[in-house]
Amino acid sequence: MSIWRVLLSILFPPLAVLDRGCGSVLIVLILTLLGWIPGVLAALIILNKNK
Repeated sequence: MSIWRVLLSILFPPLAVLDRGCGSVLIVLILTLLGWIPGVLAALIILNKNK
């Protein structure tokens, strides 16, 4: 996970997980709409997992 991905996940979480698939983007988008912090945490967790 690069520093650019971390910054992108803090600023706009759904865009950071765009390459992980449609399901990840939808989950992060819904969590971001419910609250910014859950979206950021979900994006960081998804980015931390191996492909």
